[in-house]
Amino acid sequence: MKQRPLIRFDRNSSMAKKLAHEVSYIVKQERTQLFDFRKPDTAPILLILDRRNDPITPLLTPWTYQAMVHELVGIQNNRVDLSNVPDISKDLKEIVLSADKDPFFAKTMYLNFGDLGASIKDYVSQYQAKTKSNSVIESIADMKRFVEDYPEFRRLSGNVSKHVTLVSELSRLVSTNGDLLEVSELEQSLACNDSHNSDMKNVQQMLVQSQVSANSKLRLVALYALRYQYHSNNATEALLGLLGTQHPEIASKIHAVRILVNSYAGGKQRQENLFASSSFFARAQSGFKGLKGVENVYTQHEPLLKTTLTNLIKGKLKKTTHPYYDPGDGSLPSWAVHGMGSGPGSNSDDGEKPQDIIIFMVGGTTYEEARVVAEMNAVARGVRILIGGTTIHNSQSFLNDIEDAGSRWPPPPPATASERLASRVH
Repeated sequence: MKQRPLIRFDRNSSMAKKLAHEVSYIVKQERTQLFDFRKPDTAPILLILDRRNDPITPLLTPWTYQAMVHELVGIQNNRVDLSNVPDISKDLKEIVLSADKDPFFAKTMYLNFGDLGASIKDYVSQYQAKTKSNSVIESIADMKRFVEDYPEFRRLSGNVSKHVTLVSELSRLVSTNGDLLEVSELEQSLACNDSHNSDMKNVQQMLVQSQVSANSKLRLVALYALRYQYHSNNATEALLGLLGTQHPEIASKIHAVRILVNSYAGGKQRQENLFASSSFFARAQSGFKGLKGVENVYTQHEPLLKTTLTNLIKGKLKKTTHPYYDPGDGSLPSWAVHGMGSGPGSNSDDGEKPQDIIIFMVGGTTYEEARVVAEMNAVARGVRILIGGTTIHNSQSFLNDIEDAGSRWPPPPPATASERLASRVH
């Protein structure tokens, strides 16, 4: 952009503030060469956020194409390793997913899994007509069989073959990854609703089901622990104990849940209320929304980023939670320092409504948040938004990060009487 941005950051994050300072210093040092190319009417915003303020999004099972691939298979530098897929052909053992070079992927990367099936069926049908085949294609399995039976089709469009193979693998993983739909529905309930007794009972039932993966169980307990951290009947330790009995091989990851809640992203570490439904007013709002119906029970949750961006675009993002970084050289506008009423858009908390926004997530972003940005770019007129982060998480990499950090931190204090007694004995 070659422009000097105004920098905002999560007030409660020392890492975000430190990064704001470092970026501001570099911009100041290189100002005449790089960042004063042209002065816009409205300065771009660099918004530095901290993953700890929304630990929920990376823990949820995603159901949009790109995010599902990353969660169930993994994406590294736009490359997907399919070498472990049963009976995979040599030319499809590693594929590339690039929205810039693949029009079909650009069109479908944010579609939910149900709509994706219809889109890929149409895609296959277009090329089926060129091969003059009369094969009946009604399912993903039919598509996969068609691709395998017609080598000339594969030569005609390797790109179609790539997506048929990938969607077929996603379908296989969903069907073999015990009750993933049921797990996802419970995840959404934990993220979006406030029903402690029901949620606790359902989590307990999931923990003893052998077909549910250890990773799914771990995520459910983590979501429960975050949602009901301050509930009077909180049963996090009992659930962790049950999980440990079922899966002793993940003891270090069970400890990571304690780190997540007590040291990294619990209520005392976050600056915003992720679970606003706990208030009467929010429950009433949720009820009215429910009258209109929920499009998909598996995608009810929206990342915190959506609310943050909406407020920023409207000029209503509060400086109490997201202050401007002041480099101390007089370059920060007075309205950004002193607050509302002293600059453009004085009826807002910000003073200006930005046109160019760059988001950087310390601690990693997700493809679901990239989807939010894409959707807002499509509807917010005159606003351009980019998003990046220290990494792109799926649930496993997020919990691995917490586990790695936890190995360097002291264990949390004993939470129960028996634990306190055990600590004294040792």
